[in-house]
Amino acid sequence: MLVNLVKKNFYRDSVFLMALSNKIKTIAGVVDSSVMMGTDANKKLLTETGFFTNEGASASPNDLLICISYNAQADIKKIMSGIENMLNVTVSRDNAGSCVCENPKNIEEAVELQPDSNIAVISIPGQYVCYQSEKLLKKGINQMIFSDNVSVEDEIHLKKIGVEKGLLVLGPDCGTAIINGIPLGFANVVRRGSIGVVAASGTGTQEVTTIIHKNGEGITQAIGLGGRDLKKEVGGLMAIESIKMLENDPATKVICIVSKPPAEEVEKKVLDIIKSCKKPFVIIFLGSKIKRNDSGNLYFATNLEDAALKSIAILKNKKYSPKGKLPENFLNIASKERKKHSKNQKYVRGLFSGGTLCDEAMFVLSDALGDIYSNIAVNPELKLKNRNVSFKNSFIDLGDDEFTKGVPHPMIDFTGRNKRMIQEAKDKEVAVIFFDLVLGYGAHPDPANAILPAITESQKIAKKQKRYITFVTSICGTDLDPQGFNKQKEILENAGVIILPSNVTAARFVETQMFADNKA
Repeated sequence: MLVNLVKKNFYRDSVFLMALSNKIKTIAGVVDSSVMMGTDANKKLLTETGFFTNEGASASPNDLLICISYNAQADIKKIMSGIENMLNVTVSRDNAGSCVCENPKNIEEAVELQPDSNIAVISIPGQYVCYQSEKLLKKGINQMIFSDNVSVEDEIHLKKIGVEKGLLVLGPDCGTAIINGIPLGFANVVRRGSIGVVAASGTGTQEVTTIIHKNGEGITQAIGLGGRDLKKEVGGLMAIESIKMLENDPATKVICIVSKPPAEEVEKKVLDIIKSCKKPFVIIFLGSKIKRNDSGNLYFATNLEDAALKSIAILKNKKYSPKGKLPENFLNIASKERKKHSKNQKYVRGLFSGGTLCDEAMFVLSDALGDIYSNIAVNPELKLKNRNVSFKNSFIDLGDDEFTKGVPHPMIDFTGRNKRMIQEAKDKEVAVIFFDLVLGYGAHPDPANAILPAITESQKIAKKQKRYITFVTSICGTDLDPQGFNKQKEILENAGVIILPSNVTAARFVETQMFADNKA
């Protein structure tokens, strides 16, 4: 049974929509749900996926469109009542009269309600960002722009204003930050400490900050830049501003820079500024083929784990040696796993929700595996012809825009990844399924149990065909995250999943387990 509910003039951002879709699925009788704004493109997508009904036809781009499928025996009135309760936002205040939860109609009301706030998160359609962002900048408010589809011209314009006023403009398309200990967007709960992070990567930030936490240290600030800041057009405007702020912050002792290789002229400009600073900087340009040597206050890392551990070593004034090799206990496990596969099983499939984690895994494994095909491959010859069909060794970034158009991000909703995992398990040549699991705010409240059905079904498929598939992952999260790191780890281990302490170590495990003596 299908029903569409239209809420007139009820705009909500993508984070709200994704979270609401998941909440609706928990209502008794609901089979599936899709929540999005009533744009023509979204209506077309809903029609193609079989979710659209005549009731939804009246929705305009400013209307919220809620589409659900439900069991014929379910009480639709109770379902609709449950949805209405989720949509209602109440205003409440604590005993001191401070705002606990508000739903202001505009920026002026928001500033009036929270006069002490000095940072705003913007998550609205991209074409409206510049107008609202300018209003915030005039009021002296820093901002994290979660929205995408903002023109590069608008980004440059806003960041130049930010530089003039000494304000941070993080983004557009900035999904992760930790400011004064508060996680924003997709971010983990980590302890406060002495290491500052400046990053043009969401899951890169999460991986570095969680490893720092797991190794006993903490973060002052984790400043997200958005993916374009270090490109030639933008020129590293916010990277430079962030570096200056952390250089002047007494609590920050070491600064870690995380990014894919910047434009050559931007890299030179940023590095020249860093050289003039007094504090040590650890820099990871993920995927760069240029060999860089430590010099002065510049320390270069080769992967995300390396960047985190090197930052800690410098903070403690200790000698640092990169791990490089797989720990002995995992070498033994890898050897045992390798013996369980048939001769025909020769490929690995990577299914990632984090693009940076997918990139890092491919960089580590490219020598051992040879060609790795992907929807985000830099080499056009290795770009999958059909993103929905893997070929030989394939690594998929399921969080890429082409997969998330009109549907929740795979960190929030595991439906797409679960289907793809079962699809990969049916391929008789697949030996390893390598995936990431990300905890923290914004992510699924119980990701291990969300992916468990797909792992169980995949194992059944392989067993029926007298095969064995090795499942490998690392958990990007901490013991303080709301999902509970140890709980998530236990669920996966009980399902036979091999869990490594970091994404790069998991990639090395796959290399050892599959291709120590053989390139595919």
